[in-house]
Amino acid sequence: MKTILVTGGAGFIGSHVIERLLVEGSRVVCLDNFDSFYDPAVKRANLASAENHPNFRLIEGDIRDESTLARLFREERIAAVFHAAARAGVRPSIQDPVLYHDVNVHGTTRLLEAARSAEIKNFVFASSSSVYGVANRTPFSEEDPADFPISPYAATKRAGELICYTYHHLYGLPVTCLRFFTVYGPRQRPEMAIHHFTRLIDSGRPVPVFGDGSSRRDYTYIADAVQGVIRALATPQPYEILNIGESQTTGLRELVTKIQTALGKKAQIQDMPPQAGDVPLTYADVGKAKRLLGYEPRTSIDEGLKKFMEWYRNNKT
Repeated sequence: MKTILVTGGAGFIGSHVIERLLVEGSRVVCLDNFDSFYDPAVKRANLASAENHPNFRLIEGDIRDESTLARLFREERIAAVFHAAARAGVRPSIQDPVLYHDVNVHGTTRLLEAARSAEIKNFVFASSSSVYGVANRTPFSEEDPADFPISPYAATKRAGELICYTYHHLYGLPVTCLRFFTVYGPRQRPEMAIHHFTRLIDSGRPVPVFGDGSSRRDYTYIADAVQGVIRALATPQPYEILNIGESQTTGLRELVTKIQTALGKKAQIQDMPPQAGDVPLTYADVGKAKRLLGYEPRTSIDEGLKKFMEWYRNNKT
């Protein structure tokens, strides 16, 4: 039985990956510090089903803590790592870039060093489509330059990719960097657009639409994102960067309309000025992930929103 370490495993993507790994027969160690970016009780609830599983272990600790990492790798025979722990969010990173650098760059380096010392055979890094910045070509290809990120969060994710490459080049660590494109679905973080807009519409509060509403995103349903992670964990690469998206885009105003329809309530729109750090478009070319991993996204935005609303109705407080 393989043991997989999932950092940030109490978060949105991490908790879904853990559930899938347990179903498939892996032993899973979750490392999470339950920070206050959003309610830690929500994160603990994300792990409710996993905590009852005999092959699950939770370690509360920080990826920046060298002693915690040393103990973890000493006590557990880790076969592979999915590194999802990060300070998340484009807009909050503009307010506190130093914290984002400390967690996302320093923390990732600490984890890579621990993985190198333990001779880990597969390291999967959760990156972001935000690294592309304001891209000139669509859909976004992994071969496109990613040299001009426009938020501290995006810069830290690009830095993480580069540090991962250095550890591959110097120490032979096999690394796959997954650039996720706006993942949504059950347990999505409460400040992310789909979850946030749904709560606002449901409670009769105005929905802020930044800019002219023409921005477009490639929304990736959580089950498809998890599929990409599981395949990457099962298929070590020397060093690769892969897009994980649906390869379809939805406009901001169109998204609000779709949420209205799925929720059955009318939105009040509040027009707002453009938001610093936001890119006008994300759009994934997933051909490379299909070729190397057999990745195949299956969930349309309409299907995914329907599933999200079912979860929301059953879990809203």
